[in-house]
Amino acid sequence: MKRLLLAFMLILPLIGSAKIPDEEDIKRKILDPQSQFYYTNLMMRYNNLEKLSDEEYHYLYYGFAYQDRYKPTASNPSADELYARIPGLNTDDPDRQQIEQIIIYCNRALEQDPFNPTMLNLLVFAYGAMGDKEKEKAYFYHMQGIMETIKTSGDGRSEKYPMHIIMFSHAIDVVTSMGLETRRPQIVSRTVEVVPLVSPHEVPDGKRIKGYYFDYSRIYRNKPEGATFKRERTWQFNNLGVKEYK
Repeated sequence: MKRLLLAFMLILPLIGSAKIPDEEDIKRKILDPQSQFYYTNLMMRYNNLEKLSDEEYHYLYYGFAYQDRYKPTASNPSADELYARIPGLNTDDPDRQQIEQIIIYCNRALEQDPFNPTMLNLLVFAYGAMGDKEKEKAYFYHMQGIMETIKTSGDGRSEKYPMHIIMFSHAIDVVTSMGLETRRPQIVSRTVEVVPLVSPHEVPDGKRIKGYYFDYSRIYRNKPEGATFKRERTWQFNNLGVKEYK
């Protein structure tokens, strides 16, 4: 499969145009059976690989924090098993059996974390390698929709205007999708963490960014008493090539 660079360079929103999640609005709309954002319907369409609108991805992603299956501190054995298998994958000439295993483990991992950008990215790669263009494109749109939802939730340049995530690993995925090398994330408050960069990132307005900030308060709200946070390993986005769809 022809390798192309991932088309997700981060376009940071102006603060005034950032779509910061409004929790009351999200709860009201995802619980209303008459709403176009009724969660059961949104998740069904997502699982059926329908391409959703930007607003629908927004309510789907942040609405997951109000679902019973949302367990942000739980381990994800399928994801761990997949990360253990990935180093042996030849991305230029993948073995069909390996690709089939990737698809199996990705789908299992998504049962627990349905919006994991790494898993979606791997499925784009896997179905592309299998020649299934329809599913390759469908998972690309899902990955793009989730990534843009996070990226437009704040500018991420400061603790005051962080991007919003529902899983810790999603923050790393956002930053690595820019082709940037990260250091270990650091908690800076009860609701915000920073993902430091190995080297400063110069953005179009000339500023040099040393790290990106993320609001993880949804994870904190759902933290069971006595639970500890476990940092998941992530697969670097720029290690895989995917197609760009208009």
